[in-house]
Amino acid sequence: MLETVTLMKNAEARDALPEPARKGDAEKRGRKASKEVRQLQLIEATIDSLAKRGYAETTMADVADGAGLSRGIVNFHFESKEKLLVATLQYMYDEYSAHWRAALQKAGDDPARQLQALVWADFDRSICNKRKLAAWCAFWGEAKSRPTYQALSSSRDAYYQQVFIDLCATLKQGGGYAYEPQVMALALSAMLEGLWLRLMMGTQDTTRETALQAANAFLAAAFPKHYG
Repeated sequence: MLETVTLMKNAEARDALPEPARKGDAEKRGRKASKEVRQLQLIEATIDSLAKRGYAETTMADVADGAGLSRGIVNFHFESKEKLLVATLQYMYDEYSAHWRAALQKAGDDPARQLQALVWADFDRSICNKRKLAAWCAFWGEAKSRPTYQALSSSRDAYYQQVFIDLCATLKQGGGYAYEPQVMALALSAMLEGLWLRLMMGTQDTTRETALQAANAFLAAAFPKHYG
């Protein structure tokens, strides 16, 4: 009963506010809620532009037009092309990281399943599509000359690679293989990156399906006691 009375009083107090005040509060909440939405719109438009035009040709105006927003909104949220691109790279890394971590967790405790889940995750349509592969390639082309990009990617890549090394070490122990875990993990990563590159280039004999088949063949050859 007391809770009902309190809610009624709160409602009465809101109703007692002048109309402009209530409208102003709603607009303030709307602006706050839409900040992340607007930024995501701009980031998605940046990915589109990178895929379509490449890194050098992407402009703030292209992004604004692609998002269907004013150019002033782009400047308000990101101030410069560099900040927008850094935010886009951060977003893509976060998305990729969340994707492979979820796949790893879903695989359970079996290291063979875990490694296979990581490989399969690389060819999931939500991650592996021409649009995002082209954007990744655009960033890779700039990474060598941009320390900010290197700093952003190095720690994430190192952690991801260490997961591969640890899994290769566990499989070696269980299967009695002769390889060095670090070398095998490097070969596995290079194979996955090479398949991504072929997909991005549109090589005629490479599709997501054939790329996954090739990756599975690599697992079967490298770890024959675990993948038949």
